[in-house]
Amino acid sequence: MPAIVSSVVKGSIAEELEIQAGDEIVSIDDTKMLDMIDYNFLCKSDLLTIEIKKNDGEIEVIELEKDYDEGLGIVFESAVFDRIKPCLNHCIFCFVDQQPKGLRDTLYVKDDDYRLSYLQGTYITLTNLTDKDRDRIKRMHLGPFYVSVHTTNPDLRVKMLRNPNAGKALENLQWFRKNKIPFHAQIVLCPGINDGKELERTLTDLAKLKNTVLSVAIVPVGITQFREESLKQVDKKCAEQVLDIASKFKRVCCSDEFFLLAERDIPPAKYYGNFNQLDDGVGSLRMLLEDFKSRELPKSISKPLKISFATGVAAIYAIERIAKKLNKIKNLKVSVNPVKSNYWGKDITVSGLITTDDLIRTVKDIDVDLVVIPSVMLKPYSETFLDGKTLSYVKEQTGKEFFVIKEIYSTKELIDYLWTNT
Repeated sequence: MPAIVSSVVKGSIAEELEIQAGDEIVSIDDTKMLDMIDYNFLCKSDLLTIEIKKNDGEIEVIELEKDYDEGLGIVFESAVFDRIKPCLNHCIFCFVDQQPKGLRDTLYVKDDDYRLSYLQGTYITLTNLTDKDRDRIKRMHLGPFYVSVHTTNPDLRVKMLRNPNAGKALENLQWFRKNKIPFHAQIVLCPGINDGKELERTLTDLAKLKNTVLSVAIVPVGITQFREESLKQVDKKCAEQVLDIASKFKRVCCSDEFFLLAERDIPPAKYYGNFNQLDDGVGSLRMLLEDFKSRELPKSISKPLKISFATGVAAIYAIERIAKKLNKIKNLKVSVNPVKSNYWGKDITVSGLITTDDLIRTVKDIDVDLVVIPSVMLKPYSETFLDGKTLSYVKEQTGKEFFVIKEIYSTKELIDYLWTNT
């Protein structure tokens, strides 16, 4: 995967240089780049020589003078320009392995690349980290990383990841501490396997690494109806136990789902600190509620409007509270229609895994002017759902108009829309 340009930022240096989508950045200062880490490092200069292979195959060399910290404004198709480091594990809880055929190709990719962890916040297991990787991490002072720990018990981790190299997790994390490389830790909680005393052991070991561990997120195992192996789902009793154990340790947060399963209120914002692991569902509901609380609402809108939130079941805690306040606006009627997953099974409740058939079934017969959905239902920068069908298809099948909230954990776009109708 060479350094192919996806787009350029409007008004940027790249636009002035007439760099276009499809062009390849061959080298900067005669150095070929492995990834965005190299690109960002090489661009930290006030004099650059850029070699570009244009769409038509012509090679162009540009000498450029700029401010030291000024970016070029190039967006690449991928964050890595060589081969992505693949996942070598066969985790007993792997979500990729419990998907049916026919979804978007990218959903079947199993990467375990420290570079994507650093650049994009993806989780890595450290089972494929080489001495060369460690040398580069240390030399370039990379971090923080996001590490899927799951357990610090070597034998149990080998069993859970089904990889003989998995037992070196604590050894790798101690190397991080020795070299002052910070990381965020993730624990996928599998009842009867790494909960109870095993969870306490893991959290105790992580606590010994002190400030090298920026945060610890505990999330429940996700189980779809396509899983062939038997795993237990987190239930109320298990959720209560996990919350009680986690409360004994600093910088440890449980995902929102644990609180919902335990029938406890979502904690206040201070519980989540800097909301370090939002993409793991840790604090997303609180973040949404805090954002909504900061918005000024109109007292009325100019004409009657009926809207409905169509979202995953897990988000209902926050969405119902938001809808209740929105319904105080004159001429506005708000309903909430949770999308239950027939496709994945009843235990999958997040908005990001909703398919078109389940969405269509939920909203087709409701009487509303506008259906509000979050952008996490769609592939980034597109209108394509994970089953490959588009929002246009959903509109055609339902006869409904849709409002896509693009900014995650924010109600700003919707509130702004309501103000334009006052």
